[in-house]
Amino acid sequence: MGAKLTKKRSEKQIRRKLSEKDGDSQQSSEPPTKASLSENNKNNSVKLPHNYEEIIQEADSPIDRSSIKRLYDQLCSGVLLNQKRQRYWIESDSGGNSFMLFARDMSIIWMGDRRYWKWTQIPVDETSNEVVDAAELLAVCWLEVEAKFDTKKLSPGITYEVGFVIMLMGTSYGWEVPVCLEMQLENGIKQERKENFLTKPRNRWIEIPVGEFFTAPENEGEMKISLTEHRSGKWKSGLVIKGIRIQPKI
Repeated sequence: MGAKLTKKRSEKQIRRKLSEKDGDSQQSSEPPTKASLSENNKNNSVKLPHNYEEIIQEADSPIDRSSIKRLYDQLCSGVLLNQKRQRYWIESDSGGNSFMLFARDMSIIWMGDRRYWKWTQIPVDETSNEVVDAAELLAVCWLEVEAKFDTKKLSPGITYEVGFVIMLMGTSYGWEVPVCLEMQLENGIKQERKENFLTKPRNRWIEIPVGEFFTAPENEGEMKISLTEHRSGKWKSGLVIKGIRIQPKI
């Protein structure tokens, strides 16, 4: 009698285990939900940009890699790099890499002397709570600002625009002589132009074009960008430099 009961219990346990396996098998073979299909489709349609892995190694904040779509969205929104010296983002129309080189990433003559320049904090953009340092000119007769940038970080086969993002304050003076804007690529090709600040609007951010170029293997490497005026010897004031924007031409 005891042997029969033991045998029945064993048979019930075996049937229960088989039933659980069947249930697991049916559950795993269920078709994917609309949400999971949608997420997969988004991931498949997203194309991450050139050299992005190397670029985001310098990010100031954590990068969301939980999915390709979330990573892409974060890069489109923009990421601060190198202790807020630069900002990197994907330009939505072209999918190309874009950069802002903030004033902290520049070489500014007399910047270390508080009689001539000072640092002032400004928002990264109109929608951001993050702030960065802008360089405010108090008074100099020798204006010389230069930045360097590795064009290997830019997307290949795209025409890029380069421009200084500045503000001229209402109290500015000394801008009777045009400033010189210059850009030189690794292959030695140089672009230079003059800009008259007297005719520019006051108390708002504006972009002053420097030049444009097409990214190709022959001009990969260090690019130099500068803004100068020291030939006149005139004292000038009221210039605020936010940065240099490098982005695909739309």
